[in-house]
Amino acid sequence: MKFCVPVFILIVLNSCNESSLNKFSKFGKEKTMWIDIQPFDGIPDSQVRFVYDEIHRVFPNVQIKPSIPLPDQAFYRKRGRYRADSLIQFMRTFTPDGHVTIGLTNKDISHTHGKIEDFGIMGLAFQPGNSCIASTFRLAKNNKPEQFFKVTIHELGHSQGLPHCLVKSCYMRDAKGKNPTNEEKEFCTNCSNHMQSLGWQTN
Repeated sequence: MKFCVPVFILIVLNSCNESSLNKFSKFGKEKTMWIDIQPFDGIPDSQVRFVYDEIHRVFPNVQIKPSIPLPDQAFYRKRGRYRADSLIQFMRTFTPDGHVTIGLTNKDISHTHGKIEDFGIMGLAFQPGNSCIASTFRLAKNNKPEQFFKVTIHELGHSQGLPHCLVKSCYMRDAKGKNPTNEEKEFCTNCSNHMQSLGWQTN
């Protein structure tokens, strides 16, 4: 397993019963993995529930945690944003072994990108990692729930070890400063095979 490398997006399903065991291989040990959805104060419950329902279609071991305040230490006062990498570090402190936490917020988030110290983004994850973050702040208003799900599944894909994908209709497409989420339809065959190997029901 390679060293964790930060990856991000810029503008960025068959139900399964409880008998399905979803295994997550980490450091050579097989565990039953759980996805913890962590809402931060201010995100509408309806948007959190939509993300939960869509993730649950492809991965049954998912739960919504109680909403919590955004940590003060992640706030970048100079730009009035929250640093996505700091939010990930914060969530790591309470993510149990065998779990992946996806934080959901409606606040603006940012990350250092090349020579740009504070670059506005829609989501951030480590490849692989046990926590990631997604924001609605830069999404279109007319279909925000659908776009938000695509941001979250993209970041969860990174957390499961997937890099950006060259297939334009794949959830793992690199946004490259734009918002291509309306063109994204599903995981491509290669990305889907990787997720299925980890217990996801992506077909």
